[in-house]
Amino acid sequence: MADQEQKALQFVEEAEKKLKSSKGFFASVFGGGSKVEEAAELFVRGANAFKMAKKWPGAGQCFCRAAELQLQLGSKHEAATHYVDAGGAYKKADPQEAVNCLSKAIEIYTDMGRFNIAAKHHVTIAEIYESELADMDKAISSYQQAADYYKGEESNSSANKCLLKVAQYAAQLERYDRAIEIYEEVAMSCMDNSLLKYSAKDHFFRAAVCHLCIDVLNAQQNLQKYEDLFPAFSDARECKLLKTLTQACEDEDADAFTDAIKEYDTISRLDQWTTTMLLRVKKRINNDDLK
Repeated sequence: MADQEQKALQFVEEAEKKLKSSKGFFASVFGGGSKVEEAAELFVRGANAFKMAKKWPGAGQCFCRAAELQLQLGSKHEAATHYVDAGGAYKKADPQEAVNCLSKAIEIYTDMGRFNIAAKHHVTIAEIYESELADMDKAISSYQQAADYYKGEESNSSANKCLLKVAQYAAQLERYDRAIEIYEEVAMSCMDNSLLKYSAKDHFFRAAVCHLCIDVLNAQQNLQKYEDLFPAFSDARECKLLKTLTQACEDEDADAFTDAIKEYDTISRLDQWTTTMLLRVKKRINNDDLK
């Protein structure tokens, strides 16, 4: 490890010398550009050596230097690639700096019209905000931007995956209207696809759970709407569960609410998101605060 770090430092030192020699009148006349290109290559070699030594900030910094030099040389693709590599290195040590580097790569890719790649890196940024920085608002924003780019490129399946993430976190932040809008939109798009049609029930189920978090009447009305739109939903266990839960809410019967969930859970485990949402509803029953 120490040997690799020493190698990395030597590459960086050599790169700096190349840069220094690329400046001035004679360098500009006799191939200063090639010196800059050589320096960029040396920074990449230094970055890889730092990676082998597990010195992630050093690797990230070297990749950034290489990216800056490639921009100077007019090679946008190479620059964007190096910023992505820098983001990967910084992700292991400095998540915010990883976001900064990926954002620079995205700026270059969008300028080049490479929106699918830009969307992919927005997803990576969103995941960093989810798992490393715990900033759900910024995660939502990044997933939404990724979805917009994917939609613009007709990558609807990828766009829907991102939108479902937006809905998931919007609901967790009690932005139920936004979550409902997305779940309904994705459900309707699934109904138009023979391969995805059956998955529409899952999205209608989540939309109905969000309605239940708002109030019982909304939940009942929209549950009926979803059954009319997608008749197969009527026979789904999820629909039957929701009907039982809305009745328990109307009766302000927390025990019946809990029993219905337990019975459903013995056959099909509820995921963490659904459990969290239904616990909010149960809390309202216990507080006699249903409207």
